[in-house]
Amino acid sequence: MLSPRTVTPGPELQSPKEPELKTQTPAQVTGQISSGKEPNAHQEDTTRPGLDTLKRAFSWASQKASQASKEDPGWLRRSSLFRSFRRTPDEGPAAGHSQGAATAKEPCVFTDGVSQQASTRVGPGDLEPEAEGKSVADLITERQLLAAFEQLRYLETKLVTEKASRTFEQDPTAFARRAMDVCLHYDGLAAEIGAIVRETLGPEGIDQAALAEVARLVRAEEEAHPELPADGDFLRTPRHWRQHWEDAVRRSAQERVQRSDARGLTSEPDKGASDLAQLLAELGGLVRRDLQKVRLVVQPAYAAAGFPAWETYLRAFHSAVAQRLQELAQAARGCEQLYLLLDWAANVYGSPDFLGAPDLALLTEPLPPLLAPDVWARLESDYTSFLETKITSCFEGILQLEQNRWAAGEAPEVLQGLYHASLSIDLVAEHVKAAGAISAELEATTLRICARALRLFLPRFEKSFLESEAVSEPHLGAYINAFEELRTSLLARFPGTLEELEKPLVSATCNFQKHLLQGLQHDVQPLFGALNTKSWLTQDTLHPIMDKVVAFAHHLKHVTPTLAKETLQEVHRYIVREYLAQALRPRERFRGVERVNGSQKMNLDAQAISDTFQGLGSEATWLNQAIPCVAEILGESYKDDIGQHLETLIQSYPDIRQSHILAILALRRLSRRRNQSLLQHAQDRLRAATEAVGSGTAQDRVLFGEIELSTFRIQLITCIQGSLA
Repeated sequence: MLSPRTVTPGPELQSPKEPELKTQTPAQVTGQISSGKEPNAHQEDTTRPGLDTLKRAFSWASQKASQASKEDPGWLRRSSLFRSFRRTPDEGPAAGHSQGAATAKEPCVFTDGVSQQASTRVGPGDLEPEAEGKSVADLITERQLLAAFEQLRYLETKLVTEKASRTFEQDPTAFARRAMDVCLHYDGLAAEIGAIVRETLGPEGIDQAALAEVARLVRAEEEAHPELPADGDFLRTPRHWRQHWEDAVRRSAQERVQRSDARGLTSEPDKGASDLAQLLAELGGLVRRDLQKVRLVVQPAYAAAGFPAWETYLRAFHSAVAQRLQELAQAARGCEQLYLLLDWAANVYGSPDFLGAPDLALLTEPLPPLLAPDVWARLESDYTSFLETKITSCFEGILQLEQNRWAAGEAPEVLQGLYHASLSIDLVAEHVKAAGAISAELEATTLRICARALRLFLPRFEKSFLESEAVSEPHLGAYINAFEELRTSLLARFPGTLEELEKPLVSATCNFQKHLLQGLQHDVQPLFGALNTKSWLTQDTLHPIMDKVVAFAHHLKHVTPTLAKETLQEVHRYIVREYLAQALRPRERFRGVERVNGSQKMNLDAQAISDTFQGLGSEATWLNQAIPCVAEILGESYKDDIGQHLETLIQSYPDIRQSHILAILALRRLSRRRNQSLLQHAQDRLRAATEAVGSGTAQDRVLFGEIELSTFRIQLITCIQGSLA
């Protein structure tokens, strides 16, 4: 318990031996209250108003006392009314005085709007034994609240008894003045309850004994005044101290929350976000410390008297935090500040670990929402509006940053063996994950915003890059890796919700792969012109082509393995296809030994191509038979076996057409009858192959279907067909 507080002694009551002062009427007192003048102690008592007039005067004074007690809990201890209740132990009623003389009042003097009416002199026999020698004012000052209440209760009972016995029939104002004294001291006790509540969470605190006494005091008052008296006697009216205590707890919580950080938020979004983060951290720390103290120190003291201190303090702080958060929400600006508020409410304050221990968790069910549903909805709406602008701005910034890197000629880095693009387009997942931590509705809205922004960004980025001068194998590989990683990560993190993004991402990745191949094609296409020439028979004209393929495959090592494998197999298909295109469109025609030598050379080249791609990791082994089949037809010495080679070719490559068969036969220069027989046999096989392609058995094996014959070759084939007709 705190040490008793000293009170400056006021003027002692006049001794019974001193001349008796005349008493003012309540009407005069009330008039002087209104005018602000002190009553004249020597004025003649010419009128005696009824009890109703004194009740009105008491009601006014009680209201002023109640207001003063809220604004300044120590008002009563400083009041001369308190000092008027002080008496020395040897004071007592003078001998020979009647009861009226023993209860005579001093003049009422009003200071600071509160009555300083002199208290009733109580004889030694009127006091409880444990309070002997101390006035009610002293007991309240020393915070002996139960003892003070017992004395007041004793005086109240005595007054009620005297009133019932018609003691005050000749002087009703005497009862009113004494009742006013008792009521004002009840107000003093109520003010002391408020002061104790205010100091409970302060730096010095209140010991548990004082808190327990407050609880017992409130319950004692409730037992003493359980309900309104039937006769309307204001003296026995319930004081509602439990409600007063709860109101004091609410005021204490509100004051502490408001004082936790009185700074406002700056209008600058970036600085405001850091200020708000610090403010929320301080607010959370204060609420956490206070509620921990309530649960561990305050609650046990009140619990002995059956007081629900934990629930009351919890609801008080919850209400105060809600009010503070709503104030901050009104001042919040920008995406970061709004998110900080939403995140703090949902994940910090709403966390089971907010108070630092599971048994101190906030009661989520009985408590109302920290923010009203309409306020929460407005915050989410404002946040998503700011977020949409921010996401669009972020994508614009990414594009501008990459354009600057292209202009500066910066090459992409190699991280963990793969080309790495510095563009951070994974911000979609970041924002969606952050929104999901707040609510499922906000997550879904954020996902839609990010998906829409990304769909608009992808074609703009692709177009800008492909039109720049920075297109190269490293850059293409880096962006293939970036887009493929984004696709797989988004689908893994948000299954079933982002399929709409898969198509544009796959499209962009395929376009980058296509341009990667086009770069190789641009380099090697001129080299194919040296094939199937007479110089080709004696020179290794294939070697420069395969050197470029190997160099290109070195870049594929830094591309995502699955896409690198796809690209390598496309290169394999391209090399075989272009080789066959040159064979079917020869610039020079071979005869006799040259044709046989050409067949052998084609077999050697086919083996070199197969070995090279197998060494690079290509699994497109289905391509390995194409060149050898044509070579066997070109060099076959047993003409009857040519049909077998054609059948193998058609079965292995069902996309081959009749024009390709005729072009191959034209290389061999067979007789008209032989050509007719072979073509008829091939047509039967082609129909079967066409049916197989139609049923989907070989749709992924396209080779001859992409080989276009020149106009001259078509005319030549037409002539051959005419000769066969």
